[in-house]
Amino acid sequence: MSLLSVRTPALLICRLALAFSWIYQGLVPKIVCRSSGEIELLGHLIPVYRWVCLAVTWMGVGEIVFGIFLLVASRAWAFWLNIVTLAGLLFYVALFEPGMFTLPFNPLTLNIALIALSVIAVLELKKSKTGT
Repeated sequence: MSLLSVRTPALLICRLALAFSWIYQGLVPKIVCRSSGEIELLGHLIPVYRWVCLAVTWMGVGEIVFGIFLLVASRAWAFWLNIVTLAGLLFYVALFEPGMFTLPFNPLTLNIALIALSVIAVLELKKSKTGT
């Protein structure tokens, strides 16, 4: 199933919003602007600054690829993977940078919204598969 043969308008909206979010988050704060916050978060795991910067760049590339993948994924597991990934990222932030949860447009509000879109996508895929 490709983006052009989307089964329902709701699934199309979910795909576009999730893809936009992953592509934007991979491109802007990780590759184009190289956010100090991204470097600081990953610095908890990687002790060498140069390696952190390289890892942040590659994470950005991975996020862009994952965003494109969500545009064309035809199976619910892709959206379940998104849910698990976002929950894992929330856990990581809670462990290493809990103060981020007090900021406007913080990881908690963003990730919960993206998880909700993924749940809707799973339900839409299930609905179109069963024909109900």
